[in-house]
Amino acid sequence: MAAHPEVRAFWDEPTGSWQYVVHDPATMAGAIVDPVLDYDPLAAAISTANAQKILDYVREAGISVEWILDTHPHADHFSAAVWLSEQLGGVPRGIGEHVVKVQRLWQGLYNLPDLPTDGSQWDRLFADGERFMLGEIPVEVMFSPGHTLASVTYVAGDAAFVHDTFMMPDSGTSRADFPGGSSADLYGSLMRILALPEDTRLYVGHDYAPGRQAACMATVAEHKASNKHLKDAPDEATYRNRRDERDATLPLPKLMLAALQVNIRGGRLPEPEADGAQYLKIPLNKFDPR
Repeated sequence: MAAHPEVRAFWDEPTGSWQYVVHDPATMAGAIVDPVLDYDPLAAAISTANAQKILDYVREAGISVEWILDTHPHADHFSAAVWLSEQLGGVPRGIGEHVVKVQRLWQGLYNLPDLPTDGSQWDRLFADGERFMLGEIPVEVMFSPGHTLASVTYVAGDAAFVHDTFMMPDSGTSRADFPGGSSADLYGSLMRILALPEDTRLYVGHDYAPGRQAACMATVAEHKASNKHLKDAPDEATYRNRRDERDATLPLPKLMLAALQVNIRGGRLPEPEADGAQYLKIPLNKFDPR
């Protein structure tokens, strides 16, 4: 019988993003997954309201945070991993080892020749199949590309943090049209996740609450039965046609060009310039408007 960690979800309504704290109730060892650093695009202002809620929760609950984990470099929000690590005394930060491919891709798009592209911005780069423990809860890292080149799923006992692979069943699956994305790779990742035990809880990266309360979890069995992109068991070609046609209609995330230059740095803001201020770079005419 799989270990059963406790999971607390935190929703960021402006970006539709889910953030998580998972912990072993026996030892109170835990991890933070995909924390959001708040960004106001009109004022270009950073704040830490989301991250502070997570910090308050782990302190009040007595959770010993052993890892801060990102599933991939996000295109729709800034990562608060660095800030939370600093507040918690240097908790190590991890991400999948293929993040170096994303760094190389976006280094060119942003023209950042001095950006290290070896993943050294994180404390640990996880390989597919690598395992570690949260107290008595085993965690396995599952490479899950498609949405990005670097995406991973963290399977912690009977809870899996599946980032932007699945949405909630009534929303289907995630897009695969970002630079480095692939609907073929995404299909393979979805099938691999659906091969987990039927009662595995799948915690998604986003929900846009289409006419209902925001939700974050459905089981493997529930996705097999009712996920709107997969419930009729489409073959790969059918799924890819559906996904690619849908993606062609979607606008780019509003924060993508701001967020990725921070997230390929592991959640660090750009270094201050000569005037002491920090600046984001926005590449012009690199993407077609939709």
